[in-house]
Amino acid sequence: MKKVFINGYGSIGSRITAFLKDDPEISVIGIGKYSPDEKVNLAISKGLSVYVPEKKTDDFKDFKISGTIESALDDCDLVIDASPGGRGYDNKKNLYGPKNIMAIYQGGETTMGNFAVSDLLFNSRVNYDLAIGKQHVMQGSCNVTGMGKILEPLRNKFGDQLIRFDVTLVRRWADIEQPEKKVKDTIEMTEEPHQGDDVKTYFGKDAPLFVRAIKVPTRQMHLHIMDIRFKNTAPKPSEIHNVFANEIGVATLWTAKGTKDVRDFANTMEFNFTDTNMIHIHANMTVSIGDTVQMMYSDDQTGIVIPENHMLMQSMLFGKSYKEAFAHTESIFHLAEKKQKLEEFFAKKD
Repeated sequence: MKKVFINGYGSIGSRITAFLKDDPEISVIGIGKYSPDEKVNLAISKGLSVYVPEKKTDDFKDFKISGTIESALDDCDLVIDASPGGRGYDNKKNLYGPKNIMAIYQGGETTMGNFAVSDLLFNSRVNYDLAIGKQHVMQGSCNVTGMGKILEPLRNKFGDQLIRFDVTLVRRWADIEQPEKKVKDTIEMTEEPHQGDDVKTYFGKDAPLFVRAIKVPTRQMHLHIMDIRFKNTAPKPSEIHNVFANEIGVATLWTAKGTKDVRDFANTMEFNFTDTNMIHIHANMTVSIGDTVQMMYSDDQTGIVIPENHMLMQSMLFGKSYKEAFAHTESIFHLAEKKQKLEEFFAKKD
C-alpha cells in the first residue's frame, strides 16, 4: 500500500481525499491546511490527520493538528498538491524537490516559463503513458481537461479532415463550495487565456486551436462553445455524437435546459459531492453548416479533474498500463454508471 499526502483541503483536495478513502491501494496519511478555519475541524471529524506549515503552527494552536507539513512529507510516497494556485511551485522548490518526493500539481500552476512545476501537462485521454516514471507532473485545469476529452476523440476519428478549432470558454465565477467568493454582476473578459496554450502542450504547439474566455456570474459549471472546421463538408450532428457514444467521461444530453439542470440531477444520484466528473454534450445545440460544426458542452468544473488525478497517481506510483488504471479508477468513480443515468434522464424525446 502506497502512502499519499494531500497538501491542501479546498475544492480539489477535499474531493480527492474523499475518493481515495475507497481505494484499497492507497493510504491517505493526512492533509495539509494553510488557513485556520472551520475546515480544519471538518477534516478532523472525518478521521483525517491535519498538518500545517511549520512557520504557521502558532496560528493553529486552537486546533488538534497532528504536526507539520514538513514532517508529514517524510512519510509519504507521493504528494498531491492542492494548495492555492501558484503555491505549488514554491512547494516544489522548497519541499518536494529537496525531499525527492513524487508530486502532482493542479491547474493553478504552469508547465511554462521560470515557474514551471513540470514539463508534462497530463490528460489521461492523450498522454497517460508519458507520466509513467515521472517525478513531477501537472494535472490540467478543468477547462483544459474538458477540451482534451472532446478534441482527442475528434482528432482520432477525423484526422487531417480537421483544419481549425475555435473555442469560447464561458467560465463560472466560483465553485459552489466557495460562498466567501462573491459572484459579481458582470461579464468579465479574460485577456490571453492560458487554457489554449495549456491544451497545445499535449495537442501540439502548432495545432489550429484558438481560445477566448469570459467569466459569467454563475457557480454552475463551465460551458464551452466550439466551432470545428473541416476541409470539406462537415459531418452531420449525429456523426459527431456517435464519436462520443463509447467515451466514458462524456455524456450526450438532449433535454437539459442549462447547467443547473445537470447539477441538480447529479445531486440525486447520491455519489460523493454533486459532481458528475465528466463532460456533458448538449446535443440539441449541435449544428452542422457547410464546413463547420458548432457544438456546446458543459464541463463539471472541479469534479472533472478528480478521476484524472487518480489516473495520474496510478501512472506515477504504480506504473500501471492505461487499461489497468482505467479499470481501477472506474471501480471507484463509477463513470459509466453516471453516464448512463445522465443520458437516460436527459434522453431525446420522441
